[in-house]
Amino acid sequence: MHRNDELQGRLKWVEEISRLMDNKFRLPGTNFRFGLDPILNFVPGLGAVSGFAISGGLLLTMAKYGASGRVLVLMIINIVLDALIGSIPVLGWIFDFAYKANTRNIKLLKEHYSEGKHQGSGKGLIFYIIMILIVLSVLIIYLVWQLIEWVARMF
Repeated sequence: MHRNDELQGRLKWVEEISRLMDNKFRLPGTNFRFGLDPILNFVPGLGAVSGFAISGGLLLTMAKYGASGRVLVLMIINIVLDALIGSIPVLGWIFDFAYKANTRNIKLLKEHYSEGKHQGSGKGLIFYIIMILIVLSVLIIYLVWQLIEWVARMF
């Protein structure tokens, strides 16, 4: 078995989770697709944290299988944008239906492995990625908590 075929087989589940989060459902009568990510964001806190955790897990998996440092940085940017803008009420909901960070990250992964773009290995960055994800998780949880308190004070 060719290394690329073997790798694609092992990472197939990453594509499936990405599809579930970003493109699983289709709006009847249109070509517009969406996944669980924007739906989960209608629940304050749950959407931002769960979407970020899933995207972070996918990122760590991609790092484990040797995605380059450049690819990982681009993926982190996608995840952070999705989490931060996606946690803003109304604007974030609209953004989540359009941005699809996981799909963008799968595209980067395919460019890396299939087309030879963004070469190098990111295995040495796993520790730093974990630290960034932890810090960002805490920040997102804090911001969501502050938003909930602010909304509660209004009523």
